[in-house]
Amino acid sequence: MQYAKSWIGGGQIFYVVPRIEGIEEVATKLRNMIPTLKLLIAHGQMDEGELERAMFEFNDGQSDLMLCTTIIESGLDIPRVNTILIEDGHKFGLSQLYQLRGRVGRSGIQAHAWIFYPSNSALNDSARKRLRAIQEFAQLGSGYQLAIRDMEIRGVGNILGVEQSGQMETIGFDLYMELLQESLAEIQGQSIPTVDEAQIDLQVTAFIPADWIINSDEKISAYRSATQCKSSEELIELASNWTDRFGSIPGPVEQLLAIMKLKLLAKQCGFSRIKQIKNNIILETAMEEPAFRLLRQALPKHLHGRLVYQNDGSNNGTIYARGLGVLSASKQVEQLANWLHQMANNIPLEEGSSNNKDMKKNDEVIRI
Repeated sequence: MQYAKSWIGGGQIFYVVPRIEGIEEVATKLRNMIPTLKLLIAHGQMDEGELERAMFEFNDGQSDLMLCTTIIESGLDIPRVNTILIEDGHKFGLSQLYQLRGRVGRSGIQAHAWIFYPSNSALNDSARKRLRAIQEFAQLGSGYQLAIRDMEIRGVGNILGVEQSGQMETIGFDLYMELLQESLAEIQGQSIPTVDEAQIDLQVTAFIPADWIINSDEKISAYRSATQCKSSEELIELASNWTDRFGSIPGPVEQLLAIMKLKLLAKQCGFSRIKQIKNNIILETAMEEPAFRLLRQALPKHLHGRLVYQNDGSNNGTIYARGLGVLSASKQVEQLANWLHQMANNIPLEEGSSNNKDMKKNDEVIRI
């Protein structure tokens, strides 16, 4: 023991085992190896008074070695202890090994931490990674790096769910956190903005011909009735009334009704203005990108690349419908109405609201 004491610099030793079971056998082996060894045992199943007495005696320097479990991993500070021996280190978690290693070297005396484990052939992959990490991050202040490595090895679980089991090691911590941040951002920005009036600035021939409604007062009333429609059902009813009073609906009036329908859909989907710039159709909105991506999910996947969200750095977003501007104005309106109708059906319906249902029920009627 004198040789051992000179080797460890005259300090004391923690000898840590992973289980209480078999701790007496380990004590016997140590006494047989070093007959002069002054040894104390400490673990969580001991009587409170007995455990406290063992701790005080060891702290007073009355023994050379404390054979213990992980009960010492936190809150115990004995400066004279400058060596820790950890048996079956592969059975401890990385955070446990880090805490145990921190029990020594708490004074100006050189400290040593020895971790014993079976040959590599007997270790699983996770155990090898833990042991490699505790050896790699040995410098002062390496706790954060060890915590990151521990999460990479074990996974941090399904943070937003209830499983609490992780597969993070398959993609790495950095990518996992990036995906997590994207998911959180999407959840926080999925609201559809309220639009009072949608403006349609497309080169569409939409008007009431003078030879269809001759009386100017009736024509003004017809325009007013068209702008006052709040649903597709009301538009259908208005078209039916016009047909009864004035005869078959001419092309420009059909376009007028189509524009009114597009305005209703744009308003429902949170778009405040639709206009054409060169070969693209622009949809202006105050919604955030996560909300638009939610709406776009209702469309076939091959269309997702044609509808691109951009933000100018303010609260205004712009959706580019790429290439749609090459179509005729009437086809533009028809295509936009089709897309927005599908998007509108993907918006969660608020309690008491029936607009979504009306749009869906009467879509084929309006198209005819």
